[in-house]
Order: sequence, then C-alpha cells, then structure tokens
Amino acid sequence: QVQPVESGGGLVQAGGSLRLSCAASGRTFSAYNMAWFRQAPGREREFVAAISRSGGRTYYADSVKGRFTISRDNAKNTIDLQMNSLKPEDTAVYYCAASPRAGYPNGHSYDYDYWGQGTQVTVSS
Repeated sequence: QVQPVESGGGLVQAGGSLRLSCAASGRTFSAYNMAWFRQAPGREREFVAAISRSGGRTYYADSVKGRFTISRDNAKNTIDLQMNSLKPEDTAVYYCAASPRAGYPNGHSYDYDYWGQGTQVTVSS
C-alpha cells in the first residue's frame, strides 16, 4: 500500500512553468504504475499523464502532450510532473495516483486505488 502526497502547486502566468511532485510512502513504490489526473471546477476528473513501474514507458493526454513531462525516481519514492507552456485551461486540482494493476498504466481513474489530496494549479491569462 502507498499513500501519495502532492506538492508544488501554485499560481503562474500563462506561458510559465510549474513542477509538481508526489511523494509516496511505502516500501513497494516500484510495484505501482503512477499517474497524474486533474479536475477543474464543474468538470469531471481527467487523465493527464502516467508512467510505468520502471519509468520506461510514459503516456500523456493529447491536451498536454509536448508540454508536460512525467518522471519517477524509485529510489526516492517520488514522481514529478514538469509543466511548461501552461495555459489557463490547465487550471485545476492535480492528483497523484497509484495503481497496483498488472501491465502498463492507462488513463482510467478506476484502475488507480490510491490517491493524494491534490494540489491546486492556477494559470492566469
């Protein structure tokens, strides 16, 4: 079992950058596929990016491809989300999630059993 805790959110102008981090407790962090999701006010939670157990495979939503980069450090039990060229539509609460499911990660929130509390990202125009 892991417990993700996000950090690094904040207010940034359009075109700027932010780096989110997620620290996950537990000695079996490398056994989990990890992902970032986000939820804007009045909208459903949506997939942002995912990374496989080893970090060798990454997946992105079309809306962030080329602007966001997900990475992980299994020695430190952390994953990061580097967000560049931010847009006002990126404004949301960002959640880190862990999936124990076999195989490669995906963008289905129901496959992720462990969730952090979320961190607010606000992009001003």
